Amino acid sequence: MKKLVVLTGSGISAESGIRTFRDMGGLWEEYDVMEVASPQAWAGNPELVQRFYNERRKQLCEVEPNAGHVALAKAEKDFVVEIITQNVDDLHERAGSTKVLHLHGELKKSRSTADPGLIYDIDGWELKMTDTCERGSPLRPHIVWFGEAVPAMSEAARIARGAEIFAVVGTSLNVYPAAGLIDWVPASCPVYLIDPNEVGVPSRRAVTFIKARASVGVPMMFELLAGKRSWW
Repeated sequence: MKKLVVLTGSGISAESGIRTFRDMGGLWEEYDVMEVASPQAWAGNPELVQRFYNERRKQLCEVEPNAGHVALAKAEKDFVVEIITQNVDDLHERAGSTKVLHLHGELKKSRSTADPGLIYDIDGWELKMTDTCERGSPLRPHIVWFGEAVPAMSEAARIARGAEIFAVVGTSLNVYPAAGLIDWVPASCPVYLIDPNEVGVPSRRAVTFIKARASVGVPMMFELLAGKRSWW
């Protein structure tokens, strides 16, 4: 089976009802997102940061995967599918996808403030200020905040290098370093870009652009791929 690598962004989750920073206008309540999604925010007002992510987690419990998530999961019958996502929700996993790399962390997990290697599942939606790791240190959201390194990038680049088909779904390719993953994709690899908005791509890269939201565009992509299977 062909290896299909898919980079997904906030667009696919927004269709399920997940509010993005763009939806918020860069603000949550009266706070700039940098005041709730940065190491400086955690150092200055951890209670506020905790409340922000608890609300995001609570919302996640109320939404479901959409047709875009489901189509990617079902594609594992015909392709070796590896998903690299910029999203911190678990909608890909809940739809049935089995190989998902989260670049920016996972909302339903926490990690130790003393040892980043100590990562825990969160039971329910609430992470409390009194919750600690096995070493007694406070737990923080398992999220890559603005200004922090993206530890999974090297693994993401390795996955992109092995792509035989590459798709970009619901992301503007403006957020680095994730946007640079397209440069790791082999030159001979066909690239599909699914988004209802115009998205800039490197001029040297030939792209099949499906101008549609994820729930419509992802199934359309698989229809196109099904027609090309006789070439393989």
